[in-house]
Amino acid sequence: MKLAKTSIVLLVIQLALVSSIAAKYLYQRATCPRAWTHAEAYDPNMVMRGRYLSLRLTVDGCQSTLPSALRATFPRNADGTTRATGYTVNDDQYPITFRANLKVEKNKLLAIRIPEADLRSKGVNVTALSGSSCDNLRLDEPVDFYIAEHAADPTRLRQGQELWIEVTVPPKGPPRPLQLALKQDGVWKPLAFQ
Repeated sequence: MKLAKTSIVLLVIQLALVSSIAAKYLYQRATCPRAWTHAEAYDPNMVMRGRYLSLRLTVDGCQSTLPSALRATFPRNADGTTRATGYTVNDDQYPITFRANLKVEKNKLLAIRIPEADLRSKGVNVTALSGSSCDNLRLDEPVDFYIAEHAADPTRLRQGQELWIEVTVPPKGPPRPLQLALKQDGVWKPLAFQ
């Protein structure tokens, strides 16, 4: 009888832990800002049962700066002066990686670079590839979107199609996926996985 009581207490503790995590995620889903962003899949299958889409997200870094302005090309006005907004990465040797905090503004996922001197902020890693415009930077850490085992793979895109994902941005940590959509010729088609 004593073993049964211990088992029940352990079960209640485990249920409380799982329920508190689920409640936290539901609360953040309801209260945290949301944004749609372009996604690129690079590993659609998993060994365990079921499948997931491992997605790299695009972020807008135009309100931020690169670690070195020498590695960026800024647009110029007619008089030759540089514009304060927008840049293109010009480093051909290797990609530029920096830590950034994420925020949502005007339904866009923005990356704001954390200065190297700020050791308290954790942030996420952002990569700028050579030739990328500032609004086309990538998050290093992929976001996993789970789909049913027999669902059609949405990463097999036809010409002109783009894969987009809606995410919530919690106060700390990477974005959390909500739903996927295909975009073609300006038309959005939300994808449902049943």
